[in-house]
Amino acid sequence: MGLTDVLFGRKKLKGAAREQLFALSTAQVSLEVELGLRPAGTAGVCFKPLSAGQFVRAENDLQELLDVVVQSSGSRVRRRTDEHGFEWVILEDPDLEDLVTGVHLVASELHARGFGPQLLAALFRFEGGPNPVYLIYGFKRGAWWPFVPTGQAHGRDNAEELELKAKLEKELPIEQDLSRWLALFDAPV
Repeated sequence: MGLTDVLFGRKKLKGAAREQLFALSTAQVSLEVELGLRPAGTAGVCFKPLSAGQFVRAENDLQELLDVVVQSSGSRVRRRTDEHGFEWVILEDPDLEDLVTGVHLVASELHARGFGPQLLAALFRFEGGPNPVYLIYGFKRGAWWPFVPTGQAHGRDNAEELELKAKLEKELPIEQDLSRWLALFDAPV
């Protein structure tokens, strides 16, 4: 599929795969017991900004969506635009299952309102090592990958990421193409 096919409507962009998000809930025991990682109580959904025409309708829809998430999960929810212009819905809750459910609800509602193709990634932060560990879920591929920033200018701990991959493959659908393991430096999560 070429870019011109998408631009001229001959092909549609792939929609978001949301169901594999729940695998993180089942992996929680392994994360805590075997890897010493505990949820930091924050997660985020990243999506592409909307066009000007979509923006007015989406603003009202997004506010309604955030209100639903707050009411249903009790999580604290806020929005932010990052330095690259991507939109984030950030959830804060000490319970990992509530975070996973909240992220799934945000993604499902965005998809139901016609914004599924804009969904990019969900990001969950964990603590327990010298650096924070992020588990990133790519909506387009329906797969997870670890991201461990070192704290230095765009440095990442590739060895730690590969070790996490090996230990989590039985529990999470891990993205096998390492070139797709995008780093989300300076994410507001």
